Amino acid sequence: MSRCIAIVEDEAAIRHNYAEAMSKQGYQVRAYANRAEAEQGFSQQLPDLVLLDIGLEDEIDAGFELCRQLRNLSDTLPIIFLSARDSDLDTISGLRLGADDYLTKDISIVNLCARVAAFFRRLDAMQKPQVAEAEIRRGELLLDMNRYSVSWKGQALDLSLTEFWLVHCLASHPGHVKSREQLMQAAHVVVDDATITSHIKRMRKKFCQLDDSFDAIDSVYGMGYRWQESKA
Repeated sequence: MSRCIAIVEDEAAIRHNYAEAMSKQGYQVRAYANRAEAEQGFSQQLPDLVLLDIGLEDEIDAGFELCRQLRNLSDTLPIIFLSARDSDLDTISGLRLGADDYLTKDISIVNLCARVAAFFRRLDAMQKPQVAEAEIRRGELLLDMNRYSVSWKGQALDLSLTEFWLVHCLASHPGHVKSREQLMQAAHVVVDDATITSHIKRMRKKFCQLDDSFDAIDSVYGMGYRWQESKA
């Protein structure tokens, strides 16, 4: 059965172009012009991936609200913002709400299709039986590979699936520097360096909200990031 992609875009010509491109890739497509249509469609059945604009008709931030609703319904549903708005504030807001990627509409169709395919490879990888250890412990860190959950000092962290895989990549090889490209591959996503950096910043902030002394994610200038185990 083919994957289903929902496209939420209020400009008819753009919506048609995206729908046509995804259909040619073999995906089922459901297209919505505004938040009300999308909410009604999502209430009946969630798609396998969502391409989401921010401004929808008269609602300038409707996409943000839809993202929040979708993330409450599913922790694993890939959500990709596709917007003409390219400010850092909009990008950070979208990722903070739980989106997996934030793209601007000048992206090529070929690049967009590649990113969509990468997210589906991640879903396929998640459905394979786990052959490695069910839990990974690194000091105060615990990763549950069956539930895709993370805790620090016994307290659960609310991480997105992309953030989970980033932590997993770093913590699985403490002390080893992981480039942004390696982190991208580990998270089964195709994003740019700035998006990886934004995810890392958000992850650090979430850890620090539980423990203001947290410093396990170390930046290595010009190279990437590494997990540093406590010297205590």
